[in-house]
Amino acid sequence: MNTLDIDTVQAFLLVAELQSFTRAAEALGTTQAAVSMKLQRLEAVVGKRLVERSPRAVTLTADGAAFLPHARALMTAHDRALSGERPAPQQLSLGISDHAAGPELVPLLERLHAMSSQLALSVTIGFSREMQDDYDAGKLDAVIVRQEGSRRGGEKLTVDEFGWFATKRFAWHRGESLPLATLAPPCGVRAIAVRALDKAGIAWSETFVGGGVTAVAAAALAGLAIAPLARRIAPAGLIDIGPAQGLPSLGASKVMLHSKVSDPTKLAALRKLAATFRSVVAAA
Repeated sequence: MNTLDIDTVQAFLLVAELQSFTRAAEALGTTQAAVSMKLQRLEAVVGKRLVERSPRAVTLTADGAAFLPHARALMTAHDRALSGERPAPQQLSLGISDHAAGPELVPLLERLHAMSSQLALSVTIGFSREMQDDYDAGKLDAVIVRQEGSRRGGEKLTVDEFGWFATKRFAWHRGESLPLATLAPPCGVRAIAVRALDKAGIAWSETFVGGGVTAVAAAALAGLAIAPLARRIAPAGLIDIGPAQGLPSLGASKVMLHSKVSDPTKLAALRKLAATFRSVVAAA
């Protein structure tokens, strides 16, 4: 009688969730070849092809989609069998910079929750500097922040390019004060934008100061001002008018994951977190 192996089912679930053998390998802390072998073993046991792989995408077959809810149910039952019917979940406290979160935040939390039933998530959104300070003070297990200053260490998740985003109808003439929509200090992106304008000799005024990136983007969408944003974060309806208006380059910055956890469950969750973030960014 054929028997399902938990490791192969877990690998299948990660490939299905992350839509990538590479990201699944990162989440498992193994190699892409090892994940492929696990999938081959699982397909041999069930006697069906579960995954289709092409140079550009990884998708489930019809049999794979049908097998997916059964695989999830099996892993849930497996976790309960190991930890009891009502395990006391561990808490993972995570800080995320508002300028680093972007549209990936919702799928990121959804997938992390689905793959880490043994963890209770505590997520704080704020400024990179404040998240980094809380992390250094031991208040957070891990942070996803923009690399600032001479800070070293951490794991690179992506590199964001910045631009000056506004609506097509936004009108500004050289010599006038440039209306800005920004976050309040100590926002690092605001500091970069202000320094660049001052260096270029361009007068500016803060027309809108928002409590979050969503509010800043809304102000730009409403035509109130121009907002310095990462291209990944700028919503549809905004365009980078910087080159056309002769505004200074804002450059790029790395989005980093910093962690100091040693618990195996938390470490596994953070591996999945990093792999998921990269997967969602690549898909976008």
